[in-house]
Amino acid sequence: MTWMVYGANGYTGRLIAELAVARGERPVLAGRSREKIEPLAAALGLEHRAFGLDEARRNLEDVDAVVHCAGPFSQTSEAMVDACLQSRTHYLDITGEIDVFESVSLRDADAREAGIVLLPGAGFDVVPTDCVAAILKNALPSATHLDLAFVVGGGASAGTTKTSVEAAAVGGRIRVNGALRSVRIGHRRRTARFRSGPREVGSIPWGDVSTAHRSTGIPNITTFTLVPGVLGQLQQVFAPVLQTSFVQSLAKTVAGKVKGPDERKRAKTRAEVFGEAWDGRTKVECAVTTPNAYSLTADAVLRAVTRIGDVAPGSHTPSSAFGADFVRELDGVVVGEVRFS
Repeated sequence: MTWMVYGANGYTGRLIAELAVARGERPVLAGRSREKIEPLAAALGLEHRAFGLDEARRNLEDVDAVVHCAGPFSQTSEAMVDACLQSRTHYLDITGEIDVFESVSLRDADAREAGIVLLPGAGFDVVPTDCVAAILKNALPSATHLDLAFVVGGGASAGTTKTSVEAAAVGGRIRVNGALRSVRIGHRRRTARFRSGPREVGSIPWGDVSTAHRSTGIPNITTFTLVPGVLGQLQQVFAPVLQTSFVQSLAKTVAGKVKGPDERKRAKTRAEVFGEAWDGRTKVECAVTTPNAYSLTADAVLRAVTRIGDVAPGSHTPSSAFGADFVRELDGVVVGEVRFS
C-alpha cells in the first residue's frame, strides 16, 4: 500500500514519519514547503512531494491513504477530504476539532460512493476517549449520559496550541438530547477517578462531543480536563476580543513558536482518561492510562493506516472503524476494569 503523511514537517507529522520508518513503513512525505519537506525526507530516506491543497487531487491519484497532519483542520480538512473523494484515497487526520468531526461526518454518503474511509481523529484526539465511550456503551447499552475526562503531561506542540487559540474564542460545547449546545468553558465541574487518583476537572469543548455521540448514540455528552474555576468567567468576558482577527493572528503567531515535548519528556510523561456513563438506575465507569499523547498519536495513526483498507467505506470514528478494544492494542496503554455502581 502507498500512503502519505501530509504536513510531515510539523511536530506530529514528523513523529509519525519517524515511527513509520522504525517499523519498516515507507510513507511518502508531503507538505506545502519543499524547503521543509525535502531535508526530512532525505534524512529518513523517503520519497517526498511538495504541493498545496489546491493540487492535492493530482498528487493523491497514486496514493491509497493520506494521513493529514496540516492544521488547523478547520482551515485545511475540507480541501483534503474533497481531494480524497475525487482520487478515491482513504483519509485520516489527527484533529480534535468538533466542527471538523461534524463536517466530515456529513460526507459519509460521498465516502461510501467513492469506496473510501474518512477517519478524522486517529490520534490522541480521539482514540482513547472514543474507545472508552464505546467500552462503556457496550457495558451499559441503556446509557443516556456520558462524561469523558482526560489529563495530559508533557506540553503541547505549535499546531495544538494554534487550535486551542481558536477554541478559546468559541467557548464550550456539550451534547444535550442529541444536539450540540454552546456553554461557557468550565460550566460543569466534577471529580474524575483516574487510575492515578481522583482529580477535579472542568468541562471543555473536546472532539468526543461529536465522535462519542456517533460511536455510541448516547444523547448527552460532556467532556472535561483540568480547568481553573475562573477560566469560564474570563472566557465569557474576553471572548469578543479573542474572536477579532487581529488578536487571533497575534495569538497564533506566538503559538507558532511553541515547541512540542522532546523525546525525553515524551518518555517520562503520560496521559489519562476517565469515563462514566449512566441511565436512570445504573452507573458504569472505566479509566485508562496511556503514554504521552503525542507518542500515542503516532502509534495509533500507524496502526490505523495499515488497517484502513479492511474498514467498510464511509465516515468513521476510531471505535466504529476498529472496535472498542482498539485502544488496548496500542503500546503502553493500560485499561482498567469496568466498574458498576
